[in-house]
Amino acid sequence: MQSKWRRGHRWISRVDRYLVRHVSDLPGGNHDAFFRRLSASANHGKLWIAAAAAMAAFPGRPRRAALHGLIAQAVASAVTNVVFKTLLPRTRPLPEHLPVFRFVHPQPTSSSMPSGHSASAVAFAVGTGLVQPGIGAALAPVAAGVAYSRVHTGAHWPSDVLFGSALGAGAALLTRKWWPVRPPFPQVSRTRTPAPELPGGTGLSIVVNTLGGSFTEETAAALQEVFPKAHINSVHPDQDLLQEIRLTAEHPGTRALGVWGGDGTVGAAAAAAVEHSLPLLVLPGGTLNHFARDAGTGSLKEAVAAASSGEAALADLGIVTVERGLAGSPERAQLTMLNTSSVGLYPNFVRRREQLQPALGKPLAGVVAMLRTFAAGTPLTLTVDGRRHKVWIAYVGRGRFYPRDHAPLFRPVMDDGVLDVRMITADESFARMRLLWSVLTGTVATSRITHLSEATRVRIDAGGSPMALAVDGEALAGVRSVEYSVRRRALSYYSPQPQSPPDHPRGLP
Repeated sequence: MQSKWRRGHRWISRVDRYLVRHVSDLPGGNHDAFFRRLSASANHGKLWIAAAAAMAAFPGRPRRAALHGLIAQAVASAVTNVVFKTLLPRTRPLPEHLPVFRFVHPQPTSSSMPSGHSASAVAFAVGTGLVQPGIGAALAPVAAGVAYSRVHTGAHWPSDVLFGSALGAGAALLTRKWWPVRPPFPQVSRTRTPAPELPGGTGLSIVVNTLGGSFTEETAAALQEVFPKAHINSVHPDQDLLQEIRLTAEHPGTRALGVWGGDGTVGAAAAAAVEHSLPLLVLPGGTLNHFARDAGTGSLKEAVAAASSGEAALADLGIVTVERGLAGSPERAQLTMLNTSSVGLYPNFVRRREQLQPALGKPLAGVVAMLRTFAAGTPLTLTVDGRRHKVWIAYVGRGRFYPRDHAPLFRPVMDDGVLDVRMITADESFARMRLLWSVLTGTVATSRITHLSEATRVRIDAGGSPMALAVDGEALAGVRSVEYSVRRRALSYYSPQPQSPPDHPRGLP
């Protein structure tokens, strides 16, 4: 075996010297200075860090590609310099092998096998390309130039570069398995249903919650301008919102119910619309407009167009049955859920993120808020469908959300008949460290602490300690148990003909 290794090593050395002789025979010129500078720019990964910084200026895929490339580069660099340079000591090329004026100065003193520059270059280019192929293709010639420059400047033998490049590609593929690329969102699909055409707002009654996220004094006037024939009921803080929604739905001549307000207001209006057999027009009046965004009426222009042409579709309703109060004599209530419900630390996370967002921007504010929330918080012990868990967050969505990881953003189908169940648990050992590490590296979706499932019915019991529950942004305290179910295609809502969703929908949290 040892003799075979020696023969193979001699064969590799002969090929290396043959190739280096051909590089040595190349005429001198400006390209010598170019390759020396290119090689020096990649020292300590400076070139790739600068490239990642430029990519990070663009949110979405470019930013994720930059992070993926840096992680791949870090893995490749560690494996190359810490492991293989120790296991495979090798002398670097000597001045007798190449013209002296081409040699890099100072000459590296570590083992020549493998090339760390090549490993880092290929790892960054491949890692980036796995997320954003166009950027990866643009970086490929640069990575190839860095790899070749190590031979041209006498820093490495060609086989060192080849082996280092293979290690870099392997590191990128390994990190992709550890941190998979998000698949694209599926196409929007709607189950169409007939609805009254409402030109100018004829037959439309709109309830406006003046406590809604984007309400101003001009809101009602603006709505009256775009819907001049509509009946508009502005509900003030001293009025009973649920009663006013009911009165609005019962206004004479009403053929459709409109709503302007936050998620809780929209949910209450949806329940009234179903009760009175009216289609619902959701106007973009809330802070985040979750349902309006998914329905395709995220702007007032889209809402007016859908209502005027009578374009409507069917959506499921989530039914939330809550038990709260004393154990011996609990109170039961039934709520309508259009979007999401959560238990655990999520409300604290949202509050912190909103406080930090003006100063830090949304992405960084989300990371900082999550680190603060989970560093200081404690998990809840809950029984979910008969199984006990220690839970940081239990989330239930009405419908299948995308992407399919810890951060639900977008629903392409509004009547799929499922509940999207997502939990971040503390059942595993070193749970807090696992959670913080996964947040820092962006791997919450693939971590063992994350559990994703779908169901048509879910029950959560708090045991001896009542929990806080949020349903479409409305908080309930002292909840002992909650049960979720789906009422199929119960709601008719105005929705324009769908367009293919963008890679990152507008207004996502």
